[in-house]
Amino acid sequence: MAVEHAATEAAGHSATGDLLMSGLILLGAALAFVLIFRRLGLGAVLGYLIAGVAVGPHGLNLAGSAESMLGAAEIGIILLLFLVGLELAPARLWRLRKEIFGFGLLQVALCGIALTGLVLFFAGFTLAAAVAIGLPLALSSTAQVLPLLQSGGRLNTPTGERAFSVLLFQDLSIIPLLTIIAALSRAPADPGAPPGWLLAVYAVLAIVGLVVAGRFLLTPLFRVVGRFAERELFIVAGLFTVFGAAVLMDSLGLSMALGAFVAGVILADSPYRHELEADIDPFRSILLGLFFLAVGMMLDVDVVLSRPLFVIGMAAALVATKVAIIFGLARLSGMATRPALVIGLLLSQGGEFAFVLFTEAERAFLIAPEASSLFGAVVTISMATTPFLMMLTRVFGGVRETARDDLDGPEAAGQAGVIVVGHGRFGQTVAQIFEAAQISVTLIDVNPDQIDVSNEFGRKVYYGDGTRVDLLREAGAAHVKAILFCQDGDPIESERLDAVCKAFPDTKIFVRAFDRRHLIELHRAHIDGTVREVFESAVELARLAMVAIEIEDETIEIVIDEYRDRDRRRLERQIEDGDMQAGKEISFGLAESIAFDPSGSRGSD
Repeated sequence: MAVEHAATEAAGHSATGDLLMSGLILLGAALAFVLIFRRLGLGAVLGYLIAGVAVGPHGLNLAGSAESMLGAAEIGIILLLFLVGLELAPARLWRLRKEIFGFGLLQVALCGIALTGLVLFFAGFTLAAAVAIGLPLALSSTAQVLPLLQSGGRLNTPTGERAFSVLLFQDLSIIPLLTIIAALSRAPADPGAPPGWLLAVYAVLAIVGLVVAGRFLLTPLFRVVGRFAERELFIVAGLFTVFGAAVLMDSLGLSMALGAFVAGVILADSPYRHELEADIDPFRSILLGLFFLAVGMMLDVDVVLSRPLFVIGMAAALVATKVAIIFGLARLSGMATRPALVIGLLLSQGGEFAFVLFTEAERAFLIAPEASSLFGAVVTISMATTPFLMMLTRVFGGVRETARDDLDGPEAAGQAGVIVVGHGRFGQTVAQIFEAAQISVTLIDVNPDQIDVSNEFGRKVYYGDGTRVDLLREAGAAHVKAILFCQDGDPIESERLDAVCKAFPDTKIFVRAFDRRHLIELHRAHIDGTVREVFESAVELARLAMVAIEIEDETIEIVIDEYRDRDRRRLERQIEDGDMQAGKEISFGLAESIAFDPSGSRGSD
């Protein structure tokens, strides 16, 4: 017995040692290749793929089984869909509905049909096989495009927002595409599998169950966890939510990714959404990198080398077809020529979900493993073209191709008295006034160009998205007296501000409001003060003009005080009623306006 126990223990140690050695080789290869590819401006995704090819069974054969690793790495896909769900807050979904369900639907459908035709004509596959390959090729790389948009500070531009909307619809279309592949399957039917109608019933019941659980269990759970202010406990609760939803769906024979996505949508309106996003994202990044490593390991180099011209030609056809169709759709939707070309080039590559769908097509006996490897190589090469196409977009005012590695993040800042987010025309004035009062300021901006300009004037501005809770925490937000959000461009969402307020309850929060609608929306957030960006300057301009045309000073003061009072009362009515038309009779200049005599005494209204 002692000998057997020793042998078992030795075998266990050997297996653990082999696992650690494989992990060490994979991580070392990933580290080396990602660093090289990042340095060359070619992106991390390609680094992971090439690292997998190098150490995989078709390369140097230094690591273990790609198939076994792929199973664990698919957790990265599950986490990615959970994060996609978190982005689908109802308000944002409604605002982007035309771009998501109009532009996005047309892009996937038209590109899928065109690419299916290309595969059918040039590869000579059956119609079912061509569909199983052509539809996945219509998808672009979320893992590649979103970092490009974020690193250049272009995610909230019209072009960036439209690209995000298309990617969002593509991510949503994974489930229907999986269903199409299952419907075309030639695999022998499982006699123990439930009929399709029963699966549909299971899916509806599971989604309803998750929604109910989210309302009555998840939200109270995160409220309790949030009171302890333990980040580790919050991470555990977040992962528990994702895995619980995924396991529920899997137990019913449904997609685990669907469960994770539904869980994300349920929590999209939660005040803890951004905290969850910040805590889950590192796990998603690591596991998604592992997924790309596994895909690279599974790439059959011999199959690719046997038909190099086909692979290169099909990759070129893929990129050209998607650029042409997306450019055409963008122009038809009203975009100018240059932005339309930028978005076409930006979304021209194949995506990571193509590998998932090719694997499903193999299991369904629709395509052979050689075909999966062949078109996996097509997707890989199309990804390789993206960094070079992004260099081309700079000519058209597009996004930057890589993140700037010469900019310091806010973790490098010392402890300051206040944090100013946004160092544009508004933030510069705010920051200088605080500095005049001898209060130290940490400046954060997401636009590298703005940071470069500020540096030329001797001001240190740190790079990053200052609306993220984790980034603010690194900047010392828990110990500053105030955070002032002064960004140019699109208005900051109230739910993001609410998350910041809850994360730093002892810090005063002030916001530059974009316009009246934004001011009304900000009323829902627990902030300490707001200023409409053009309100005071407009009032002051009117005052100067009235002085210049020699209106009496007392009349000017009466009129401006009355205007301020009416504006305040109208705003209160709009917030109370939730209607922009509320209180319009209070405004000056309308037929139904309340009468006002500026020659009367102050406050006579």
